[in-house]
This record gives sequence, C-alpha cells and structure tokens, in this order.
Amino acid sequence: MPTQRRMRFVHGQLAWMLATIVALTLLGSLSYELFFVLSLIGLLIVTELTAPVNITPAWRRRLLWLIGLGLVGFAVIVVRRIVEILPPEVMPF
Repeated sequence: MPTQRRMRFVHGQLAWMLATIVALTLLGSLSYELFFVLSLIGLLIVTELTAPVNITPAWRRRLLWLIGLGLVGFAVIVVRRIVEILPPEVMPF
C-alpha cells in the first residue's frame, strides 16, 4: 500500500510537469524559470492532494526538504527579476 501511494504521488507530479511543458510550448513561453515555478506550484498541489489523513510516512517528511529548496530557488528567481526591473542608479552595487 505505501508503494502504491508513493507511485500515485510520482505519477501526479510527472503528469503536472508534462502538462506544464506542453502548455508552455503551445503558448510559446517555454523558459527554465517559468517551468521551475510552475513545477514548484504543481509539487505543492500534488503534495496537498495526496496527503494521508492519519499518519505521515517518512518519505513525505523528506518532501519538506525538497519544498524548502524549491522555495529558496523561487526566492532567487524573484530577486533576479526585481534586480532586472530596477534602474541601475537604485542599486548600491
């Protein structure tokens, strides 16, 4: 049973990422940053939709590290975009 739930999670995440690639390609907006952000959103959604009611298995607790790294990557992308938007005279370096 635990393997079946784990595989359901993996299949859900892979389906989300594949749908993201197809949608971004059809819209002509495929970029690494956008794919990363949409995959992170998918990870958060699939994690919540497949969450067990009573017990949290060990593999789901390890997902917190992956989600944390994803949020750090998201913060880096946001900061890079903000720096691109700001005029050069505003930046102290």
